[in-house]
Amino acid sequence: MQAAVLPATGIGMAIAALGMVVFLRRRRGSPRVQFFLLAVLAGAAMLDMVAERLTGMPPQPESAMAVPAVLNNLLLGHTLVCVFYGAVAYLITRTQSAWEDKVLVWSAAGLVAVLTGVARVYLGADWPTEIISRWALALTWLSAALVVAAIIEQSVADRDAPEKVLDLDGQGADALPTPPSVVDLGRPEVSINGLSRSAVAERQKRGEVNILIERSSRSIKDILTANVFTRLNALLVGLFILILLVGGTQDAVFGLVVVANTVIGVVQELRAKRTLDRLSVLVAPRARVVRDGEVHELPTDQIVIDDVVECRPGDQIPVDGILLAAEDLEVNESLLTGEADPIARARGELVLSGSFVVSGSGRLQAVQIGEASYARRLARVARKFSLSQSQLRDGVNDILRYSIWALVPTTVVLYASQLLYGPAGAQGAAVSSVAVIVGMIPEGLVLLMSTIMAVAIVRLSGQGALIQELAAVELLARVDVICADKTGTLTEGQSTLEEIVPAGAVADGAAPVLPEEVRDVLGVFAHDDASPTASSLALREACARPDAAIWSVAGSVPFSSSRKWSAFAFARQGTWLLGAPEVVLAGVEGAGALLARVQALAGSGKRVLALVSSSEPIALAGKTHTLPSIRQPRALIVLGEKIRTDVARTVRYFEEQGVSVKIVSGDHPETIRAIASQVGLHPGQQAFDARKLPDDPAAFSEIVEGCDLFGRVTPLQKRRMVECLRADGHVVAMIGDGINDVLAIKEADFGIALGSGTAASRAVAQLTLLRDDFAALPAVIAEGRRVIGNVERTANLFITKTAYVFAMALAIGIAQAPFPFLPRHLTLISFITIGIPGIFLSFANGGSLVRPGFVGRVLRFSLPAGAIAAAATLLAYTAARALAPDYAGLAQTAATIALAGNGLVVLWLLARPQHLRHRLFMAVLPSILLLVLAFRPLRDFFALQLPNLPVWLTIIAINIVAGWILLKTRRFSAAKSGPARPHRPERAPDE
Repeated sequence: MQAAVLPATGIGMAIAALGMVVFLRRRRGSPRVQFFLLAVLAGAAMLDMVAERLTGMPPQPESAMAVPAVLNNLLLGHTLVCVFYGAVAYLITRTQSAWEDKVLVWSAAGLVAVLTGVARVYLGADWPTEIISRWALALTWLSAALVVAAIIEQSVADRDAPEKVLDLDGQGADALPTPPSVVDLGRPEVSINGLSRSAVAERQKRGEVNILIERSSRSIKDILTANVFTRLNALLVGLFILILLVGGTQDAVFGLVVVANTVIGVVQELRAKRTLDRLSVLVAPRARVVRDGEVHELPTDQIVIDDVVECRPGDQIPVDGILLAAEDLEVNESLLTGEADPIARARGELVLSGSFVVSGSGRLQAVQIGEASYARRLARVARKFSLSQSQLRDGVNDILRYSIWALVPTTVVLYASQLLYGPAGAQGAAVSSVAVIVGMIPEGLVLLMSTIMAVAIVRLSGQGALIQELAAVELLARVDVICADKTGTLTEGQSTLEEIVPAGAVADGAAPVLPEEVRDVLGVFAHDDASPTASSLALREACARPDAAIWSVAGSVPFSSSRKWSAFAFARQGTWLLGAPEVVLAGVEGAGALLARVQALAGSGKRVLALVSSSEPIALAGKTHTLPSIRQPRALIVLGEKIRTDVARTVRYFEEQGVSVKIVSGDHPETIRAIASQVGLHPGQQAFDARKLPDDPAAFSEIVEGCDLFGRVTPLQKRRMVECLRADGHVVAMIGDGINDVLAIKEADFGIALGSGTAASRAVAQLTLLRDDFAALPAVIAEGRRVIGNVERTANLFITKTAYVFAMALAIGIAQAPFPFLPRHLTLISFITIGIPGIFLSFANGGSLVRPGFVGRVLRFSLPAGAIAAAATLLAYTAARALAPDYAGLAQTAATIALAGNGLVVLWLLARPQHLRHRLFMAVLPSILLLVLAFRPLRDFFALQLPNLPVWLTIIAINIVAGWILLKTRRFSAAKSGPARPHRPERAPDE
């Protein structure tokens, strides 16, 4: 047992320190390690000396010791020993990545602290109560030190760290992974008909399945860890144990508040997790997998190595694969490389996971799956540089940082003052210091913020909105410009065929008799399963599939949003093209009448396509993707779309909220103008033809800023528009559902996808509208603004408490007067003015357009309010002492009532209750304090006394004056905040 105390000696700790420094120098090479260790140990040594004075216990007699005198003289204070090994464990675990290693190191440190303490008691070197108190002191001090270290480190990182840039050249230590090559992969080719059932079973048995380490929400373990095992909780638990040792159980009531806050946070996050997990199943990515010659639609996590995956336009490639077949296949790899131009892929070439199919079709063999795929390896590197997009979280962290910075010197000043001049001596000084620390820590603020966001996710799920990340709730509330495609927002997204007009009927006024060959060729376009579009699907009912023997396809060009046309070449009937009239009829002789008819139809809100034919072979049109030089108009196809019934109300809401809606569509500008006018969106405004947009950046930006309706927009132009709007300081949301929207969704501050849209659009969006309901967006924006408003009001409550405790502690420390509160008093005040009201505010409705300067607004209100409350409280305390000098408890009661009253005034100013039930709730809060004063058991538990009439009148008069000053301060703070305006958040690098 004597050997067990060796780590607690100076020699043992010196050896451990030397080994730790050598280890960390090899791993980190930072002088901050030694500085941190020395600072923490110096504080622990001081705590040991203070603890000896507090307990005042005599040393064990030498006859009762089983430890040699020499060894006993080498023993250091047990607080110092525990803190030393805890600090060593913390510094070592910072160099470890595996959680198992971290648990092992912390367990070893805890084992050393326990064994050395038990050994000291067993050998008679210390009393059992001494060791227990030292453990509590060590836990408290180490927790506080780690909180301060984390905050300072974050501050230094935010100030000094240069912006990280991904090493695109592949030369740095954090270089992007190199895409695999076909030669390196070297897997044997499988049949284009896919694997057999037995081959799939073998691969599943070997674990060769496309499993991704990714969740729609945090795991239960992560939720518990984030809410329970926090540094602030560790600090409060240490204080809880300390107050039990030196104070009483009544002053440890704040521990129950910590438990209650933690339980509420865990329950709400678990509720949000269940909601997210349930909704995520509805939009989980799926793929068409070929097995035994049949195509099956399966979740992507059921793909095995060597599976054959069929790819069609709009599909996001789920795995790295080698093409076994490709028909005019073009893929976009912008999400991986940033290159926006489509890339043609042929048989035998590699396609990467994360890219998406723009046009054509193909089948690929899965050669790299799961975490080994290129997209996943790229994401792991990119995540190292990801930044938080949550301004609320950043603001709350700043507030916590300021609170901790103020906490340490204030506590030191107060403790020294109470120790030297206080009437209760060292024990009273410790109790007062604990009261200050507990009062200044806004421990429930972080938990309430998480709870507010978790509740918002649950609420939004009822609107059919799936949030992909927690911070997205607040991000959409900051949006002031929404860019949207016409399809799916103004209209329901499904086109219907209204009319097929032969070209001859327009040109010379002949009878509208549709030639049979026109109907047949439209049937080919309509039943093109390789590259279906919304327009071609609208033709299926009216145009049957023609005889393949007659209409034998020799080649094809799939539709592209950039080209705005598609084509088929037939063995005997030549080349036929279907696309935008302004494109396929451009330069065609005698097409003026047709284009005029198109203009008239578009002006009434119709979508129009033109069908032309050519005698030139498909090679000229397909290989170079240029139109044939000789084209003959054959027909106009008129399509209609149903306008959403609730879109007008939604548009009005956005206008009232100061959110601009811009329509960016590939349709004819006149179609955009007509439909927008029908729903009351920018009536009278002409739609700009995006083909006329200038290349000059300044001129381009000026047009995008000044115009709200755009037609014939290409995918690259959509992305460029979003870039310009963001560069002008707007917070931009992009709504889309197709391949042509992916680049803009990715570029926007906030991406929104329709649930029925392509997998690629859903993959890059932060919000998915499961019901394709554009009218759900007002509820989403309102929820985001409610979240931000409630977090700000809650932060005002917590920081006001921090401010008045800080002001009182500082004033008392300087004045060398007794601290007017016990911990139980502040716990009661917090329960009445912050705990219950904080939950009430977190679920309140309402919210205005978000303004920048969250931290500034909170401090502008909270600091003056806290100072006023502190001044009123100290004045009431002093007046009560003067009125009843022999009753110190009565003065503490007067201070408690005064502070609670000021806290309720602050709450009223922040909540501004409008409804009767809210006012009744506000009336209940002071009733709780009166109930405590009225019932003797509660009054005795909280160490309160019934004030006499003069004291009551004094408290009421002081609070009336203080309330009036608080009202004026609130108005001044609101005026300084300025009018509401949007604020663009910091953008996180692409992952």
